[in-house]
Amino acid sequence: MNAVLIREPYRLPAGLLAALVHALFFSLLYFSFSWQSQPAASMSVELWDSIPQLKNAAPLPAPPPPAERVEMPPPKPVVTPQTKPDIVMPDKKKPEAKPVAVPQKARVQPAQSSILERQLALEEAARAEQAAATGRVVDEYTAKIIARIRSRIVMPPGVPDEARAEFRVTLLPGGEVLNVRLVKSSGFRVYDDAVERAIIKAQPLPLPSDSAMFNRFREMKLGFRPKEEG
Repeated sequence: MNAVLIREPYRLPAGLLAALVHALFFSLLYFSFSWQSQPAASMSVELWDSIPQLKNAAPLPAPPPPAERVEMPPPKPVVTPQTKPDIVMPDKKKPEAKPVAVPQKARVQPAQSSILERQLALEEAARAEQAAATGRVVDEYTAKIIARIRSRIVMPPGVPDEARAEFRVTLLPGGEVLNVRLVKSSGFRVYDDAVERAIIKAQPLPLPSDSAMFNRFREMKLGFRPKEEG
C-alpha cells in the first residue's frame, strides 16, 4: 500500500507568526524596564535681581515726564437782579374776635334770700331734732341692756368698787349675742368671767322696735363696775 504525502501549506507561516509575536513581546519588556531605570532629569533655577539686557537689543525708552497740573479758577457766581412784583397783594387781616357776652348771675332779691335762709334753718333744726331723738332712743336701750346684764352678774368676793371691765358685744337683729370679746380687763379674772357669763345669760337683749336703728346696736362697747355708778 502506497502512502500519499499531503502537504499542509499553513503550518510554516503559523510558526513564523508565533516567533514574531514572541520577539515583539520580549522587546517591549526590555524597553519598558530600561525606560523605568533611567534617572529623572533635574531642573535648576537661577534668580535675577533685574532683567538682563539682550545683546544687540535696543534700550527701553525713558518714561515721559508728568504733565503739569493746571488749576482752573473757580467760576464766578452769576448774580441775577431781583425784580419786584408789579402787583402788590394787600395784607390779609385776621377777623377780629367778637367779644363773648358773659351771662350775669341773676340777682337774688333780699326777700328771696331771707326765705331761703329760713328754709335752711328749719331743715337744720329738723335734722338736729331727729339726731337728738335717735340719741335718746340709743341711750334708753343701752341703759336697758346694761341693767339686764347687771341683774345676771354673780358678784365674786374681794373685788373693789373701782374695778371696771369693758366688753365689745356683737348682736343679731333679734337681740341674740353673736360674739363677746374682752377689751379691757378689770384686773380681776373672776370678775371678768362673771360679767361675760352674765352677758350670755341675758340674751335676747332688748332692742328698739324700729329695725332701721339696728345699726346703732349691731356692735356695742359696754363697761361694768361692781358698784353701779350714780
